[in-house]
Amino acid sequence: MRRNCRIWWPKQLLSKDPSLCDLLFGWFVSCSEASLDIVVAFASNQVSVPAPQSGLEEKSMFSLLGQCTAHLSNEQVSQNGMKEEQRKSSGLGGVSAMNSQDICRQDYGEQRCGCQKLNLLVEGCKKASIGSSYWCRLLYDYQVLSDKKNHWIPKLHHIHWNGQIVSQCDVHIIVYETPVYGLHHFSLGVWGSPELLKSPLKKPKWFDGLHEKQPLTDLDTVILAINSASAAKISFDRLEGSKRYCGKTFLVWTLGQILAFFIASLSTMFYIILQFFHCILSFGSQMWMYTAAAKAFSNASVHMRIRCCQILYWPVVLWDNDLRSQSSVEYAEKAALNRHSMWSSLAVDVFLGHVIGLVFLFYAESINLWVLNFASDLTNELLRSGCVWLMGVPAGFKLNTELAGVLGMVSLNAIQIWSTLWAYVGPLFIYFIKGLAIWAILFGVTVPASLLIDTILIVTFHLSTLHWLISILYSQQLYTLAALWRLFRGRKWNPLRQRLDSYDYTVKQHVVGSLLFAPLLLLLPTTSVFYIFLTIMNTIISLTCILIELIISLIHATPYIKIILWLVKRRRFPSGIWFEIVTCSNNYIHPPESSSVDGSSSHFEGNMSATLITILHGNFLSIGQIVLPHYRKVFSAVPGSYFPTAAFGVLTGKRIASSLGVTFPPTMPWMSIPCKDYWFLCHNSILACFADI
Repeated sequence: MRRNCRIWWPKQLLSKDPSLCDLLFGWFVSCSEASLDIVVAFASNQVSVPAPQSGLEEKSMFSLLGQCTAHLSNEQVSQNGMKEEQRKSSGLGGVSAMNSQDICRQDYGEQRCGCQKLNLLVEGCKKASIGSSYWCRLLYDYQVLSDKKNHWIPKLHHIHWNGQIVSQCDVHIIVYETPVYGLHHFSLGVWGSPELLKSPLKKPKWFDGLHEKQPLTDLDTVILAINSASAAKISFDRLEGSKRYCGKTFLVWTLGQILAFFIASLSTMFYIILQFFHCILSFGSQMWMYTAAAKAFSNASVHMRIRCCQILYWPVVLWDNDLRSQSSVEYAEKAALNRHSMWSSLAVDVFLGHVIGLVFLFYAESINLWVLNFASDLTNELLRSGCVWLMGVPAGFKLNTELAGVLGMVSLNAIQIWSTLWAYVGPLFIYFIKGLAIWAILFGVTVPASLLIDTILIVTFHLSTLHWLISILYSQQLYTLAALWRLFRGRKWNPLRQRLDSYDYTVKQHVVGSLLFAPLLLLLPTTSVFYIFLTIMNTIISLTCILIELIISLIHATPYIKIILWLVKRRRFPSGIWFEIVTCSNNYIHPPESSSVDGSSSHFEGNMSATLITILHGNFLSIGQIVLPHYRKVFSAVPGSYFPTAAFGVLTGKRIASSLGVTFPPTMPWMSIPCKDYWFLCHNSILACFADI
């Protein structure tokens, strides 16, 4: 059975000057008996490998794969020998070049299968790897790739594959760039936003047999191993006792201390203020005035609770306690985006609040004058004139004078009451505008925007009341006419089965129905024109509130940190992989006589082995693919039949809701800890972010 072997080779090892015998560290991934993936994380010299008692087998997140030795052709050996002679003649000194197999036989010795004997510190790990699963031996081959540069390409010598020595296999060498946190990583699908595919209702016959076939490769596990290569190297360096991968400079440490002290102090001040107001509200929560105010300003209270939770919990979210993120670059990227999403949304919200708040403060008088003029024009030019016009002959329609007069007088009295109240409240409206600006500066733009929704609903309460009354009259009139029409047809509505059934009505019922049907039908145009007029006004108010609510939800849902990182480093958002074919060749193998793992002698036979060299690349998400999943989550709670239902409700006399029902960030329990502990929590969370710089 022909076997396939894929060697995932780090790009930095192509230009590395190989030692006499390098040890390879990484992972073996096998999903079938005929396929094996060798993911090489890094290579190290035998001298620098830590002792087994230091925890190489137990504490590390990687395993010892095998060994890779230098393999030079005769031409390259002669060229190296000429270079060595030139070094000797120039006084530089050095060691004369010879075949690497001879060097290894002299220094370490060679086993019968061709594997070189390692030092005592690593030989135990090697025997454990061969006995448990796999062990491979590679050769460094000096080749020129498509970039016209010389590279050290691995060439498979043999593999200890489940107790057997295998050399007859097709080799696919895939060169990848080691993922680094903050730069790039690999992902198979749409990263961070998986979408479920809808299967057809009737599956074909061949679909049932797909689960019986074994997959050719486990790419998920391979990509996970590649993304963990950098963490494996860091773990190896710590076991080795080498210098840390990236350290803090004194300038970064000083900047982190200053910034952490400033942000922690500012957050603690807000924490004290929020705890003070929370105590006051908790004390007055049992009063009826508090209950009425909470119902009147329901939108503002919800968004104020969201903003308070964001201010209280941002250091908790920013604190990195996820140990899983330390093992993979992909997990580290996702954990970092989750940590920084809350404070970035809070920062953008507060920034927009500062801009709009300062504009409102500087132009408070102009805004107040515009609002007063708009309210006067709305009351006199539109509402009063519209009601008077409907009481006459609107557009040539002959209406019922008595009913139109009653409806018109009720509407004019409600408008007059509102105008009288506005005459007292209007001069104080400038203070409301300044208070709205201060709220925007302190808590961001979403809190005053939600307060603006509640204010619009309060100041238009008279229109909502008129629309509610005329809606009741209009809907009951339509319902009565529909029932009388069914009476004339001899049908009756069955509410249990939701259908029309035949029914024999009496003569008296037909007479009463005839007497009621005519006046209700003749009064319907008069009721309809008032209903249409007030429905238009109420719909405009509802759409205005829905628009403000939609803006608030988009401000909360926009992933600002992802957009900024996408503009700076697009490779941090992968979406799928693809392979660039570099070269394909056939090699003839002449291995020496060897023995199997169980001690029985075996011989390698010369065979043609196909070698394919490719380079692993990744696709990247567009800005739309990053933002749209967050916006879909916002509208996930909105039913698809919202607009058809609203249109049907307008025709049948039902009110339109002033809220779309979009999703907002969830609220969390109120935090109450000592101020000193909260300051240290904010301070340490900031320093934890600077620890990775």
